[in-house]
Amino acid sequence: MKPIIIFASGTGTNAAAIIAHFKNNGRARVALIVCNNPDAGVLDIARKEEIPYLLIDRQTIKQTLLVEQMADYKPSMIVLAGFMWKIPEHIVNAFPGKIINIHPALLPKYGGKGMYGHHVHEAVVAAGEKESGITIHYVNEHYDEGNIIVQAHCAVAQTDSPDSLAAKIHKLEHFYFPKTIEFLLDSMY
Repeated sequence: MKPIIIFASGTGTNAAAIIAHFKNNGRARVALIVCNNPDAGVLDIARKEEIPYLLIDRQTIKQTLLVEQMADYKPSMIVLAGFMWKIPEHIVNAFPGKIINIHPALLPKYGGKGMYGHHVHEAVVAAGEKESGITIHYVNEHYDEGNIIVQAHCAVAQTDSPDSLAAKIHKLEHFYFPKTIEFLLDSMY
């Protein structure tokens, strides 16, 4: 089974979908969860699933010790699943082509610093967009600018609110993210 490291900051719904997907098919396993929020729901998931986790702060993410700790797990992939900080260049360089992120919009629209979660859905609805979706992309040293791997679309109805759009986006995320990770892992070896 190929080891995956997940970085997450929030409730962990994408992490839970990934964990469940690979628990069912046995092709990979989540070996470590890295989190920057001591109150994050993803930590409850880690404890329930008996997955080791690291709680980091702004200083820890800048240190090479974090890279060394992650390298001990020999990750085939590092997955950002709702992680709210920019990944420092030294981490990107330590794991070239192995870090992916999911963004709740169709990049390059609605990406960049400050464009995450509900902020994205509010902007999409306010702009009167007719469609939105998700983008799974490689991570580089810039916010939301890495090469796009997969995009999945959904309609934005005139009656959609940021909350109803978020619900549509979550369905896309939970369906496509684990399958895309599996495809990429299978393509690596």
